[in-house]
Amino acid sequence: MTQGPIMRQLILFALPLMLGNVFQMLYNTVDSVIVGNFVSKQALAAIGSTTVIVNMLVFFFNGFSIGAAVVIGRYFGAKNMEKLHAAVETTMAATFILSAVLSVVSVLTVGAMLRFMRTPEDVFADASLYLKIYLGGISGLLIYNMGSGILRAVGDSTRPLYFLILTSVLNIVLDLFFVIVLKTGIAGAAIATVLAQFLSATLILVLLTRTKDIYRLSWRELRIDPGILKKIFAVGMPAAIQSVITAFSNIFVQGYINVFGSDVMAGWSSYNKLDQFIMLPMQSMAMAATTFVSQNIGAGEERRADRGTVSALVLSCGVTGAIAAALIVFAPWSVRLFSPDRKVIEFGVLFIRVNTFFLLFNCINHVLAGALRGRGDSRGPMIIMLSTFVALRQIYLFFVTHYVANTPTLVAFGYPVGWMSCCAIELAYFYIRRRRRLQSASRLS
Repeated sequence: MTQGPIMRQLILFALPLMLGNVFQMLYNTVDSVIVGNFVSKQALAAIGSTTVIVNMLVFFFNGFSIGAAVVIGRYFGAKNMEKLHAAVETTMAATFILSAVLSVVSVLTVGAMLRFMRTPEDVFADASLYLKIYLGGISGLLIYNMGSGILRAVGDSTRPLYFLILTSVLNIVLDLFFVIVLKTGIAGAAIATVLAQFLSATLILVLLTRTKDIYRLSWRELRIDPGILKKIFAVGMPAAIQSVITAFSNIFVQGYINVFGSDVMAGWSSYNKLDQFIMLPMQSMAMAATTFVSQNIGAGEERRADRGTVSALVLSCGVTGAIAAALIVFAPWSVRLFSPDRKVIEFGVLFIRVNTFFLLFNCINHVLAGALRGRGDSRGPMIIMLSTFVALRQIYLFFVTHYVANTPTLVAFGYPVGWMSCCAIELAYFYIRRRRRLQSASRLS
């Protein structure tokens, strides 16, 4: 990524990444579609209420993956192959340890987390069963995400996509088999997803082990290099902490939604599944910006890194705006994919039309944060996002539900409040950092 047309490179890198994320999202989305149509709306609500808990683990590892990608990308851009190899071994060794520990801890705390979210009794049993199976086997998803993060750091976002296409199709087949043929209900949906995710992890490990490239994973040399791990954590932990706390704050949001009952919960679940798909272009472009900036900084191409950031912003906002417009028009039919229930469709459409266009502010948030992390600055985006996505959003929810009106619409609008405030602060922060950087370069010249 250190030479050639910038826009073309970003698209070619982000497109397979976005398609891969689409297929990864299909794991949980297919569970929701099949369960919502062939089990019950309570089962759909149960899966929806578990999403924020699953996201806490996934987002933590995504933050760790960002740190690994930045460090590996820097070594790759600087052609430091010895350090690159050590970074790959360190990343995977830490992944195996952390995924095992987090899987056990999360399964043991399922009941407490669901009670904390004030999950209704008619949803609690299904949600608990689904979560215990899903979290018990989440190591497959986490190992795949980290392995594919290594490949993305060296510019390969295509082969992980092939694996996801294969395992996503397998997940759909297994979902239909377990739920419709074997009548195993929500448990079957969770088992199907876990089996498919373990296959994707196996495939990515085989690829890393058998490749002849310098990023090959050697089981004999698998070890943790303390110095490299410290660098990975320096970039990754702020991103991981920010993601986990943001996901944890969404548990509070889910708690506000749960008060309205299973109809609103199922509508909120349907909206969230669709919202996650709209988020994919901006998330993929943010990852592309991180890799692009880190490689160009490693190669000493400061101005090219800035131009890549602007290009990523333009692409992210353009694609997200087009998808948002289409979703608003086709909102009733989109929600109907998850449930034929009239009330569920009504609330799902409400949430889509209240929130969707505000995601354009979030495009700026994610791409700028990705570019800053590519430069090694994870602390700034972390503080800004925690202040707005967590603190300000919770203040807003408490105020409107206690002193204005406790309605689904006002609760849902808590998301745009966080996105807009974050955008304003992060733009100012990015501008100040860039101005200081240019002043420093001017003095040195």
